[in-house]
Amino acid sequence: MPIRYSILPVVLALVAIGCSPADEVVEVVETPQPAPSIDDLWEQANLRFSPVPTTAENPDNPLTEAKIALGKALYYDPQLSKDGTISCNSCHDLATFGVDNEPTSDGVDGQIGDRNSPTVLNAAFHQSQFWDGRAKDVEEQAGMPILNPVEMAIPSKEFLVDRLSAIEDYPPMFAAAFPEDAEPLTYRNIEKALGAFERTLITPSRFDIYLEGDQEALTPQELAGMEKFIQLNCTSCHNGVNVGAHSFQKFGLAGDYWEHTGSEKIDEGRFAVTEDETDKFVFRVASLRNVAETAPYFHDGSVESLEEAIRIMVTVQLGIELTDEEVENLAAFLRSLTGEVPAEALQSSG
Repeated sequence: MPIRYSILPVVLALVAIGCSPADEVVEVVETPQPAPSIDDLWEQANLRFSPVPTTAENPDNPLTEAKIALGKALYYDPQLSKDGTISCNSCHDLATFGVDNEPTSDGVDGQIGDRNSPTVLNAAFHQSQFWDGRAKDVEEQAGMPILNPVEMAIPSKEFLVDRLSAIEDYPPMFAAAFPEDAEPLTYRNIEKALGAFERTLITPSRFDIYLEGDQEALTPQELAGMEKFIQLNCTSCHNGVNVGAHSFQKFGLAGDYWEHTGSEKIDEGRFAVTEDETDKFVFRVASLRNVAETAPYFHDGSVESLEEAIRIMVTVQLGIELTDEEVENLAAFLRSLTGEVPAEALQSSG
């Protein structure tokens, strides 16, 4: 690998030498820093990231084939919305990496949501759910859009239980999924079934192959992007299994985010949940897995381009600007995080 120089500029220092009658200008040159070796870079990556696990178990909601099958049926069923037009898959389309690629999503009666619908892929590994972290896991999250008046607008839990009870296939499916329950078809079990299905939506990528030891799984450009990602300390927030989604952070540490994103609305983030002044403009850090496929970006879907999103993040979080080559390398690294949606999770065309 070629020698690379520190991002710090060459410094010119004026120093007075003893009692000399004239000042001398001394050029102080930053010592060239060798780039990390391939092995060193791999070790640095493994200190900050983890390969995605093959399973996402919840001790309070053990996975079974019957429960997952029920969850899949519910996920694709528009009867989970008041007017029978919106399913979970409408906003979190598994054929397009768990998103609808819209800034914000359509709900019942033509209503529009106020935040971008994040991907459900690998969401079971998140610290919390939603942009403001108001749900602790995918089970709790699954029940909220159903009752949201803008999204799916089911008027009550009882309403949905009664509706599904009247659909021929559902009572036996719930009985098979929850054989120990005297009343299997409950709202809590709807949440558990949906959560069980979402826990199967895991997308390992070439990046995981790299972390597991195949150092040739990433291209030189992708490795250069990862090195820059680490050098910029992006990993202070975007780390772990999901390359993010494990913490909360203010969006706009070095500037007002809306001045750079062109956001139509100034969203105060987690403050809406906690009413704590320190949570203003704080959001759950996004996972970067499959990020190249889940545009538009940020909580309001205000930015279409991955490269532009990179520039904005570095500007508003770090207060610096990158060269075109650095942006291209970072984007290449992020594209290495693209996996493949499990075939069995996709809706059958038949």
